Amino acid sequence: MKAPEARSPGGEPTIDDVAAAAGVSIRTVSRVLNKSPKVNENTRKTIEDIIDRLNFKPSRGARALAMRRSFLIGLVHNDQNALVLDSIQRGIARVASPNGYELVVHACPDQDDAVIDDVLAFIDRSRVDGIILLPPVSGVPGLPEALDTCPVTAVALSSIPIEGFAGVVLSEERQAGAEVARHLLGLGHRALGLVNGPEGVASAQERRTGFLGEIANQAGISLAETSGDYSFASGVLAAEELLSREPRPTAIFAANDIMAAGVMKVAATRRIAVPGQLSIVGFDGSILTRMLTPALTSVLRPFGEMAASAAGQLIARIEGKTAAPTMPHALELVPAESTGPAPA
Repeated sequence: MKAPEARSPGGEPTIDDVAAAAGVSIRTVSRVLNKSPKVNENTRKTIEDIIDRLNFKPSRGARALAMRRSFLIGLVHNDQNALVLDSIQRGIARVASPNGYELVVHACPDQDDAVIDDVLAFIDRSRVDGIILLPPVSGVPGLPEALDTCPVTAVALSSIPIEGFAGVVLSEERQAGAEVARHLLGLGHRALGLVNGPEGVASAQERRTGFLGEIANQAGISLAETSGDYSFASGVLAAEELLSREPRPTAIFAANDIMAAGVMKVAATRRIAVPGQLSIVGFDGSILTRMLTPALTSVLRPFGEMAASAAGQLIARIEGKTAAPTMPHALELVPAESTGPAPA
């Protein structure tokens, strides 16, 4: 039986142990770890076999120093929706961790005029190798041009195409808004309500455009419209307004699940039966849809898949590889208990 290779005191194998077992220099082992072409194939295979046999794990700090990288990815956002952020962070980590990268999360200020300086300061402070930008930060005018001055790669998530980033992962939110309208019209609803998202935010504009476009040529449709800021409180205020109007809507589309939950709360307070007297549709398809009673019909956005796609693009570009092209992510309306036929 072959005797095990000697290990340094403490039991954990080091790069010195690998070099000694292979009969090569530490520099040669380092070149193999860093995938340098300056090592012949036989020597490379010998070193890789010893690394596997010893279960050697290179120091991330030493690797970063050797490759002049931090092996950190930044996630930049100003989203207050913890349910959305959780799915996105898990999606990024699913790709980043196996590739040796860690995630650093940074929340930006709400004011567009402060975002660019804030993002540049974060990059300088954290030394990240690249960043993933969530909307609405990704849509701030002038941000792609400002990032051109930094030695980092940036990939964005967005509901509309954006020029200037290394990659953009798109979600088809206009089409999803239209699907919501078709769903409600198919159930016989003609008195509709819309709680839109913040004015000037691309996602809100896309959802509204799709919804209104689908009902534009329909006869006998009435629409009551207001807007919120994607928060629960704004959903409550919007529902108080819409449900006080005459004729009262028989169906309300809220542009995210949290505002839809606000609408549902007001309906319960006013003893308006859902879906018997009022159908409600949200947007995001977060875990909240299953926590509400009745369960919320919503547009499912595959946050985890979109985030994983963005992370894969980003890491490929950081490492000088060709990033796989990504198709726009289609969104799916998932009917649940909160929508039903229009009341007679």
